Amino acid sequence: MIPYVVAFFFLGLPLMWLEWGMGRYGGRLGHGSIPGMFDAMWNNPIAKYIGSAGLFISSVILIYYTYIESWTLGFSFFSLTKAYFGETTFSSMGNFLASYQGIEKGYFSSILPAYIFLLITIGLNIWVLYRGISKGIETLAKIAMPLLIIFATILLIRVITIGTPDPVNHPDWNVKSGFAFLWNPDFSRLSSASVWLAAAGQIFFTLSLGLGCIQAYASYVKENEDIALGGLSTASINESVEIIFGGGIAIPIAVAFFGVTVTQQIASGGAFNLGFISLPIIFQKIPLGGFFGFLWFLLLFFAGITSSVALAQPLISFLKDELNLSHGKATVVIGIGTIICVQFVVFFLAHGFLDELDYWAGTFGLAFLALFEVIIFAWIFGMKKGWEEITRGAEIKVPKVFYYIIKYVTPAYLLFIFVNWIIRDAVPILLMKNVGEADLPYRWGARILMIVLLGTLMLLVRLAWKRKTNRAENRR
Repeated sequence: MIPYVVAFFFLGLPLMWLEWGMGRYGGRLGHGSIPGMFDAMWNNPIAKYIGSAGLFISSVILIYYTYIESWTLGFSFFSLTKAYFGETTFSSMGNFLASYQGIEKGYFSSILPAYIFLLITIGLNIWVLYRGISKGIETLAKIAMPLLIIFATILLIRVITIGTPDPVNHPDWNVKSGFAFLWNPDFSRLSSASVWLAAAGQIFFTLSLGLGCIQAYASYVKENEDIALGGLSTASINESVEIIFGGGIAIPIAVAFFGVTVTQQIASGGAFNLGFISLPIIFQKIPLGGFFGFLWFLLLFFAGITSSVALAQPLISFLKDELNLSHGKATVVIGIGTIICVQFVVFFLAHGFLDELDYWAGTFGLAFLALFEVIIFAWIFGMKKGWEEITRGAEIKVPKVFYYIIKYVTPAYLLFIFVNWIIRDAVPILLMKNVGEADLPYRWGARILMIVLLGTLMLLVRLAWKRKTNRAENRR
């Protein structure tokens, strides 16, 4: 939690203001995506191609994120119907999840249920996107976000009142111990670079930074509209919700039922183990567990769909602004592309296909793009002009210290992340040292897919700028 708060002030909030400023500046010039924004801020032929990384990252994450998102919709249904009730051990619940994903044989005879929920999820995303910003995404946010808060509040109250589930056999297993585990700092862990890297990665993910999503939305902001307060509100409310509800539900209730040691083991296996294996077991042990499970997974689905439509927005903006496609055609292109590419994720999940996409786009790519954003905004475009963009029309006084944080501290923080990655992980990950031989072809397949997507996007960027040049010459 300490590195997380530090990363928020030195990475999250500065990058949020930076991306709002970059987006509004680009929007005034008719650019709703990063290639156009980078090109406008840096008069260099390579700028727009570096910007294509923003389209690439959001597109790749969209491909696998919709599949994960569909799991939450499926499990909300399974909670209501009590499909997983009776699977009361970690192994049996893990088998239920793996069977649903098509990784193992078990409860489900085929991957068809997962596929149906995936198609429903993609269909909902396309429908929202097709309706546009105001009628689609804004309407979704007005409905989904309040429901998310309401569901989270109900669940948090239930967690707080859970007490000590087994006072006879495990009197120390209670919610109080869960909150203590979260909030009592272990200062010895602050010397671990991996903890700081993980905290920084979570900041990027939860605030949708380094994706081009914030810039795409900010491109619609009026010239003198307050983005300083908007950026602060966006970042602070999001982090408050994540810490209060995200931190206050899953870990404390797991500690109450399984103890600190087992909860640590569960969490070390990843968020999927905590969310899709341990919590369904807990829901079976409490009154109205099916209802609370339904709320939990539907909450995750609402959070997911608001994120997935945001992931699609940079590419929609690019296709509309730079290639002059209609909104409807741009949405259809993205929908078809997602359906085609997600097939590899669905059928090669067991071989690490999703993990490979997630690492390069959802982890490495976010920090990569954020570093270039800071360099272009603060050093090439110039921090003086950048600060004027951030503070124009501001109803709050942005502390001047953030001028220097954005220019010096944030890029240094990002360089620290990259240096540590090179020292600790670069060679083994690049050469796939820890990947089994059976999975190597699929991992390489994931990399080939990413190379093809990046190459295609760069070709589209080149085509768009070539058309612009031809139109400009014809007008002369």
